[in-house]
Amino acid sequence: MKATELREMTTAELNQELVELKEQLFRLRFQHATNQLDNPMELKTVRRDLARVKTVLREIEITEEKKQEDRV
Repeated sequence: MKATELREMTTAELNQELVELKEQLFRLRFQHATNQLDNPMELKTVRRDLARVKTVLREIEITEEKKQEDRV
């Protein structure tokens, strides 16, 4: 998932994606601990996607704060 795709999503969609990625990461970690994970690189990609979603959410939060400061 690319950051440009994430920036086109709404905040609600990003929050939903965040929840789904956290659940997926939990399942992958569990599978990894029980040696059932076929591709360990999935952990890395999910962690990075999670970080991308959090980054985009923070960017949105910062732009909203700046808009509020400009109004005052």
